[in-house]
Amino acid sequence: MIVDDDLWQAIGDPTRRRMLDLLLADNGNGTATSLGQRLTVTRQGVAKHLSVLERAGLVRSSPSGRERRYRVDDAQLARAVAQLSSVGASWDARLQRIRSLAEEIKHQAEKKPPSR
Repeated sequence: MIVDDDLWQAIGDPTRRRMLDLLLADNGNGTATSLGQRLTVTRQGVAKHLSVLERAGLVRSSPSGRERRYRVDDAQLARAVAQLSSVGASWDARLQRIRSLAEEIKHQAEKKPPSR
């Protein structure tokens, strides 16, 4: 699986992850104002974070009166979860290989007679 760096850069920020959590808790949508009321970020900061999430495809926006309504793109979020699972499995395999090598080295060291 190819890892999308833009997607991970967007998700890598804790404020943006919190924004996604809040949007998902609100049936997947909200406005910059509604998010700003629940975060310790200025409205301009919220707008900037939403722009990053939108460029990564994690949220979509549509006009709603004087504001824009943002909603989570379920397909892109599912893609992110699939990538995370794939990367996690890859790292699990690497760590298992390291563990096996370390155990092999330990067993070889235990078999060697002490040097004088």
